[in-house]
Amino acid sequence: MSQSNMVPVANNGDNNNDNENNNNNNNGGTDNTNAGNDSGDQDFDSGNTSSGNHGEGLGNNQAPRHKKKKYNRHTQLQISEMEAFFRECPHPDDKQRYDLSAQLGLDPVQIKFWFQNKRTQNKNQQERFENSELRNLNNHLRSENQRLREAIHQALCPKCGGQTAIGEMTFEEHHLRILNARLTEEIKQLSVTAEKISRLTGIPVRSHPRVSPPNPPPNFEFGMGSKGNVGNHSRETTGPADANTKPIIMELAFGAMEEFLVMAQVAEPLWMGGFNGTSLALNLDEYEKTFRTGLGPRLGGFRTEASRETALVAMCPTGIVEMLMQENLWSTMFAGIVGRARTHEQIMADAAGNFNGNLQIMSAEYQVLSPLVTTRESYFVRYCKQQGEGLWAVVDISIDHLLPNINLKCRRRPSGCLIQEMHSGYSKVTWVEHVEVDDAGSYSIFEKLICTGQAFAANRWVGTLVRQCERISSILSTDFQSVDSGDHITLTNHGKMSMLKIAERIARTFFAGMTNATGSTIFSGVEGEDIRVMTMKSVNDPGKPPGVIICAATSFWLPAPPNTVFDFLREATHRHNWDVLCNGEMMHKIAEITNGIDKRNCASLLRHGHTSKSKMMIVQETSTDPTASFVLYAPVDMTSMDITLHGGGDPDFVVILPSGFAIFPDGTGKPGGKEGGSLLTISFQMLVESGPEARLSVSSVATTENLIRTTVRRIKDLFPCQTA
Repeated sequence: MSQSNMVPVANNGDNNNDNENNNNNNNGGTDNTNAGNDSGDQDFDSGNTSSGNHGEGLGNNQAPRHKKKKYNRHTQLQISEMEAFFRECPHPDDKQRYDLSAQLGLDPVQIKFWFQNKRTQNKNQQERFENSELRNLNNHLRSENQRLREAIHQALCPKCGGQTAIGEMTFEEHHLRILNARLTEEIKQLSVTAEKISRLTGIPVRSHPRVSPPNPPPNFEFGMGSKGNVGNHSRETTGPADANTKPIIMELAFGAMEEFLVMAQVAEPLWMGGFNGTSLALNLDEYEKTFRTGLGPRLGGFRTEASRETALVAMCPTGIVEMLMQENLWSTMFAGIVGRARTHEQIMADAAGNFNGNLQIMSAEYQVLSPLVTTRESYFVRYCKQQGEGLWAVVDISIDHLLPNINLKCRRRPSGCLIQEMHSGYSKVTWVEHVEVDDAGSYSIFEKLICTGQAFAANRWVGTLVRQCERISSILSTDFQSVDSGDHITLTNHGKMSMLKIAERIARTFFAGMTNATGSTIFSGVEGEDIRVMTMKSVNDPGKPPGVIICAATSFWLPAPPNTVFDFLREATHRHNWDVLCNGEMMHKIAEITNGIDKRNCASLLRHGHTSKSKMMIVQETSTDPTASFVLYAPVDMTSMDITLHGGGDPDFVVILPSGFAIFPDGTGKPGGKEGGSLLTISFQMLVESGPEARLSVSSVATTENLIRTTVRRIKDLFPCQTA
């Protein structure tokens, strides 16, 4: 008999959860029915369902007589009406119960009990359904668990190719497998090198069992990986995030934002004075106390670099946010630090088009501009959130530990910048850089700069941002600060704008040439340092000459402070002392346009003396901030340059091949004391074979190598106090 068709005469009550509405008690021949509060039922009903009288038979204190429980069967019409009413209102109030009882010819208490029973019945059915769903989910998880166990059992070691299951091989066998895999890879690389040398020299290589060479990078003649590059895992990591991983990524990003906001705003004792008086350095002991749980795994053997810097930047907050959230703008703005960047997927998109709430998966390759230093690769999620009126925060955190078959040696802890709007279009930027790196390899002369954390410290990022914003402001401004040599040339505002654009192209192309050297050959270097030589073909590029272009680069140490070296190299009157292409002739500055607060940040136009028959001029871009300086230049044709400066040509079509110097501190300086030496990276881009069908020759490589050796030797001779 259906529970909804039966109404008990007596019931102990409804406890708000409808769990006790079927308990019937009989005392002394009287049915006592207690109905508790039930979603608006505030009355206390007791009585016999047939009479409705209270406590009948108990007034004379007689012994209770036991009566058989009575049940009243409802008609089908009554049930249908109550079920229809239940669908509309499962918790009727007093008035509704009395109206329904009058309509159906039932006692209000019967109505109340029927609704209680119906609610209980529905609740039980829902619980049975949920239990069934949980059992199905449990069975699915058991199957998935078993599948993963079998997959782990059958997995192969990526280093040696053997089984990873514990106990299936001895330690010696595992070690031999790894050694064998490494030797096989070395044989492959040596085979590729031997074949290339054979093609260049014409000397045949003795026959050996052939090993298939790896596919060379596109557009490059040489395919050997340089010291400055490692396996590009992050660029191979493509495709959307797994559906089960996305909630984890979102939770990680939200937690990173909370941690970052604390780190960006809390001072001592979390932060203390940094190395060499630069950025603030993180107090690791205090960090462990403040963030006990942490975000992401802690990996053994990784070294921590953490710093913070604050500065005023000549850009509004929304402009900085847009620059950070778009990969092409970000990599261009920080071209000397970010070698490559890629956005893989947007997990959360902003609704208003201003990047508020935007969350995206990215990968990046960070570099020190030197062939001697390996790049750092990270795979991370970037989250942007507006924190208030005129206040924005952008934070990164690595997620490579959530992906299979990816093993990067640089992990980003919550890092990013807090941007606060200030007056006159300025922003106050607080930058936090917090990474863990496994950099056990040798950095040669760069070891001190890298291992002290100065190469990628927060002040390096902020200094680059400030400098780039100054450059942008100068190009957009019509008030050019310039020094013109009146007896040579006078530039109009259009000419000054064109010159600034050419200088900006020189800087951008110089950094791109350093970044794109993923395929290169290493030659024995200057006094023990390597020279990296790479080639690329230029076809249908209006800003480059057609043919084979060589990019050669090396790094070396000087005993003079960076400022001294920068001031010497940027002066036109000193150029004939080190520039081999000057042929000993003096150079003269005929125009200069300032593009920064520091007057040394400028674009200059140089040419040979009056007696020279050269048809070439030099556009030079000099840039400096407290962490790095650059002297970059490119020879330009005098005729095309004259046409461009007077409004007759497009500055993007002026043919340039940039060369120049990147100047860094060597990391040994002390505040208020010894300044330390300088680390210089010199890079030349030269056209060695013209025409679209041109090919590289051995003599071209030798000429370029000799040119860079001669330049380095001359510069070292100008600073004779070298001790290392």
